[in-house]
Amino acid sequence: MSTLTPQQLVTAQQAGLETLFGLTNKAFEGFEKLVTLNFQVGKATLAESQEILAKGLSASNPGELLALPASLSQPAAEKVAAYGRQVHEIVSEVQSEISAAATAQVQQFQRDAQAFVENLKKNAPAGSESVIAAWNSAFSAASATYESANKAARQWVSTVSAAQ
Repeated sequence: MSTLTPQQLVTAQQAGLETLFGLTNKAFEGFEKLVTLNFQVGKATLAESQEILAKGLSASNPGELLALPASLSQPAAEKVAAYGRQVHEIVSEVQSEISAAATAQVQQFQRDAQAFVENLKKNAPAGSESVIAAWNSAFSAASATYESANKAARQWVSTVSAAQ
């Protein structure tokens, strides 16, 4: 019966670590984009506050001062909506990349597991058919469970995205 060699285990561990670090880098890139966006919004808000204060202080009559908040409400609502869209885009992009990488990783695991079971079938001693069938059944059940969970997660993400 053929078993995994130490080199195969090292290669599998290296691939897993590369995937982990790749996903971690993607998450940090998304976080960096969010931080950059928040700094830009903070800087713009500070500049706008300074401008509003200057307008308020330079108002020559009470009517101008009372009209100032009304003139600011529409642009503020538009800015909040634009900010929300940008945050959603960043989060969706990161989620999509991580989901694609995770799906590829799971598919590779499924292929490797199936190859392992096939290798067991070829090299198994006589009388071990029931054990091989149990392994095959377990991997099939795990694959079906993953597919069901993945489909439910995609439907949930599309529902949440559609609501926004």
